[in-house]
Amino acid sequence: MAETKTNNVFVPSGKKRTGQDDFDGDDVIKAKKSMLPSALSFGDDPVAALAAARHEFGEHGGVNMSIEASATFTVMEPDTMRRMFSGELGPDRDFFIYSRHFNPTVLNLGRQMAALEGTEAAYCTASGMSAISSVLLQLCSSGGHVVASRNVYGGTHALLSHFLPRACNITTTFVNILDLDMVKNAIVEGKTKVLYFESMSNPTLQVANIPELSRIGHDKGVTVVVDNTFAPVVLSPARLGADVVVHSISKFISGGADIIAGAVCGPASLVNSMMDLQQGTLMLLGPTMNAKVAFELSGRLPHLGLRMREHCHRAMEYATRMKKLGLKVIYPGLEEHPQHQLLKSMANKDYGFSALVCLDMETEERANRLMNHLQNYTQFGLMAVSLGYYETLMSVSGSSTSSEMSPEEKKLAGISPGLIRMSIGYIGNLEQKWSQFEKAISRMQDSSFGYKG
Repeated sequence: MAETKTNNVFVPSGKKRTGQDDFDGDDVIKAKKSMLPSALSFGDDPVAALAAARHEFGEHGGVNMSIEASATFTVMEPDTMRRMFSGELGPDRDFFIYSRHFNPTVLNLGRQMAALEGTEAAYCTASGMSAISSVLLQLCSSGGHVVASRNVYGGTHALLSHFLPRACNITTTFVNILDLDMVKNAIVEGKTKVLYFESMSNPTLQVANIPELSRIGHDKGVTVVVDNTFAPVVLSPARLGADVVVHSISKFISGGADIIAGAVCGPASLVNSMMDLQQGTLMLLGPTMNAKVAFELSGRLPHLGLRMREHCHRAMEYATRMKKLGLKVIYPGLEEHPQHQLLKSMANKDYGFSALVCLDMETEERANRLMNHLQNYTQFGLMAVSLGYYETLMSVSGSSTSSEMSPEEKKLAGISPGLIRMSIGYIGNLEQKWSQFEKAISRMQDSSFGYKG
């Protein structure tokens, strides 16, 4: 059976097993050998690193990899199963147990994500929240402590402020991530296990000083975990000093608003520990990615760089024009943004500054009125949460994606009741879409709105 599986299959890595189960394995993952063969040498260009990663060919020589849809896998010799469960044999040698543990198709997507983020290894999960929660639970035990930015996605804020204290006795101190002294003072040596923040905050678009925060975390002996969902390709947190990078792949990486998925990118030792049969959060909690989903995403990653360039190009153009109209615009590509120079110093060259633009309309009523015009009268965009779609997506964050936060928490995070978060799309041509935006503004007919046209 194994011979039928492997004969006449082009395997560039030379790791497909033959009829005998006679390999020795040192660990579940040999990251630098099998997951990221040459990508680490491409410096600060994530797209080049992704292109240099191992290409997985199909079973019959197809340019696209095959989908391994099996939930369970056979072995040639009875003793092999014992050796796999003991960790002696693993997927680095093409030995698979069960797809909740490792699946070849999902593993290949993990290789691509590791190359993209410049980490040793990566594991892809069923959602972004499952990636975040699994990492935090692996790094923190009962009685543990997290220091986190107060400017994080509402679901993450709820996990840290409500669920983890109640269910796991893990507490969090929320800080202004821009105040480095505040971050230092919040870390309790010996108790704090994780420093957690977003590379670009949801929804306020604050830019974290990743190198300095990583230095502070490492000086204090804590693991630095960065959510890079808002800035794939634009920023590479691991190359800037972070230990772990998490993603909601559902957003820009997918690009189609049709998939829910996540990823944990970091050291091979962490991924191995998360897949441990006795103590691994990914293994035991089971946020398993479907192999068919992994196949879909693997085909979208190669054009992520092209899509992000256009997303960011249009966002910069729109933000500049919105500012000229007298609107209150938040966009890190504008020189007046407080962290513009910081972002410029950290960003990967030629991919832009962000695909997100925020408009502060001050009140929810004004924000809703503008979004109604933009969707229902001029077709500029869609009122919907999420990011990275080819259409522009708009939502009032305070009453949607940050609704888990209390009014006081939203005020501390700088989330105005009228803050509209826009994920700028690339459908149509730029002038066509800008004309739609201008027409919506002209319909507002509100002298207090601040429109100068």
